Amino acid sequence: MKRFFPEEVYNPITNAGAGLSALSFGLIIFLTILDFLSPESKPYMGILTFIILPGFLLVGVAFILFGIIRERGRLKKGIIRKSKLILINLNDPKQRKFLISISLGMVLLLFFSAFGTFKAYEYTETDEFCGEVCHKVMEPEYTAYLDSPHSRVGCVKCHIGEGTGWYVKSKISGAYQVYSVLLTKYSTPIPTPVKELRPAEGTCEQCHSPSYFLSEKKTNHTYYLSDEKNTKSELSMLVKIGGGDNQLQEPNGIHWHISQDNKISYIYSDDRRLVIPWVKQITKDGKEIIYRSTEVQFDEKKFNPENLRTMDCIDCHNRPSHIYHQPDKMVNLHLAQRKMDESLPFIKSISVHALEQKYSNKPTALDSIEITVDQFYKYNYPEIYNTKLNSIKTSIGYIKKIYSRNYFPYMNADWKHFPDNISHVYTPGCFRCHDGKHVSEDGKVISKDCNSCHLIIKQTTNGGLTSSSLDGLEFEHPVDLGESVEFLMCTDCHSKN
Repeated sequence: MKRFFPEEVYNPITNAGAGLSALSFGLIIFLTILDFLSPESKPYMGILTFIILPGFLLVGVAFILFGIIRERGRLKKGIIRKSKLILINLNDPKQRKFLISISLGMVLLLFFSAFGTFKAYEYTETDEFCGEVCHKVMEPEYTAYLDSPHSRVGCVKCHIGEGTGWYVKSKISGAYQVYSVLLTKYSTPIPTPVKELRPAEGTCEQCHSPSYFLSEKKTNHTYYLSDEKNTKSELSMLVKIGGGDNQLQEPNGIHWHISQDNKISYIYSDDRRLVIPWVKQITKDGKEIIYRSTEVQFDEKKFNPENLRTMDCIDCHNRPSHIYHQPDKMVNLHLAQRKMDESLPFIKSISVHALEQKYSNKPTALDSIEITVDQFYKYNYPEIYNTKLNSIKTSIGYIKKIYSRNYFPYMNADWKHFPDNISHVYTPGCFRCHDGKHVSEDGKVISKDCNSCHLIIKQTTNGGLTSSSLDGLEFEHPVDLGESVEFLMCTDCHSKN
């Protein structure tokens, strides 16, 4: 019988490698066609098709080469195989039964393997896989995600998404994360921001179009002081969320930053992108304006190129799905919603105090919170303790819920370690650039005017005096600071420091 290939190709190891390679290649073609015809992109399908199966294909090639080299050595030594392939005699009843049994077994094995692989693949796309497989490490992020505005958006939509390039990047990053979890090499807390995250145009803007953020959005805020009476004040403002590219609106408002009429880029000098010494604006007509901080020393000729970013949604909405709320903010919210009794003396103060203590673990924290608040009223306000015990117990329950949702001591995960740039109260946020200290060469300053982004239209002070104006009001701080808030930063008092 004529051979098409050299003699050393015909050996069991090479044949096995050829079979593995052929099977892998066939599956790659099949899954590529399946992915192409599928109406919805499947992120992990790309991983299987472009990463895992090519690995098996290469293993098969290695077996082919190893078999050829090994067989060539055998031939040089004069070792000749009597039979190049397995001889099967179907006229032999025993061999026939054996072949039928093996064939049926292989078909069943392939069927159940394919079914199992598909179900495993489906599971890897679920949020439970992302959040619960590495439970201890990912519990803070997963808990925050389930309570976020994006809880119905799958993890893979943002963290992997479409495109082979991002599959590879996310999986390289994921491989190191698996290694870190297995050998307990992970950081506590998990470092942010996530540098491997895809740009917003491939994630956020698949649902949200900045061009159609129009006009203003009215928001109401209720504040309580940390005094005995939990003194209350209220504030209503119009947040100017417009500024996109839509022709129905004027080119101003918060989303002006990502309008196509402007391109904003910046250089950050710290790992968390909180210090921004250099900002560049490219106007619609192509003019470049560079703003430099007058306070931060920065050599723009020597910087890490990775620290240069074009501004997008994530630069402000940096925690859209993994939000850790501040204690005073959450206590204010619970008091305003009547979930906690605002008539309890110092309830705002004692709640924040109990939440902000450093605890070794969550069970200890929950027990300590209950003891702290309970004992405070029992010994300082015994009459109130006896008459309003149910209100105290109810308030303690909500304080413990706030802790369980926002504090994870074993991972050092809380609001202090994950700054949220959407505001400017607890972190620099907007004031990273809008601090009045970023100046261009011709003297133009990035505005610090609060009314650029929002307009206070109603305010009720601690004394119960209510003022309102659609033209805007000057903010009156609930506490007399001794000087104008114009010269202060919110973070001077409200930050983690």
